[in-house]
Amino acid sequence: MTRPWYPKDEETLFEHPIFAVKRQQLEAGEAPAGSEGATAMSRGGDQRVAILVDAPDWINVIPILPNGEVLMVRQWRYGVAAETLEIPGGMVEPDEEPRAAAERELLEETGYRAGQWTQLGELDPNPAFQTNRIVTYLAEELEQVGLPEGDGEEEITLDQAPLERIPEMIAEGEIRHTLVVSAFYLLGLRRSLKDG
Repeated sequence: MTRPWYPKDEETLFEHPIFAVKRQQLEAGEAPAGSEGATAMSRGGDQRVAILVDAPDWINVIPILPNGEVLMVRQWRYGVAAETLEIPGGMVEPDEEPRAAAERELLEETGYRAGQWTQLGELDPNPAFQTNRIVTYLAEELEQVGLPEGDGEEEITLDQAPLERIPEMIAEGEIRHTLVVSAFYLLGLRRSLKDG
């Protein structure tokens, strides 16, 4: 078992509306006596510096249309300078519950509301240096109530794909967004455990 590390001091190096970069001075806690972690970690000293990306929690939504197809979104992603095929998702606003964020993002990005919601799971996007989590939902009993509006900066087009084709689309690289792939993994895991 490894030792826990606790922040002694923290400094914000950069702040943006969607994340902050922070430097923490960390101090080791005590590992349980006789554990492997106590021996292995003691060689590294009792103090360290960590750089963290402090971001709000995120949500992902897998919306299933009445015909059984997944309602998907295409948008330009600046990081890879390419259009990506994704599911609706985004940030949880301050004082907003993840489910409410999921409902809001589904409506903003697709113009649909869902009559049935199922939480599929929570994951840590990159626990090495990110502080946030992502919660994934399955949205069913969809009803279109408008058009995609986005958040003012998004340019979104809608697409559909049969749910059974999703693994093939991931394998062929048509769906490449890690958080989207993990969302579909959670859905597949839930269905296999339910059927098993």
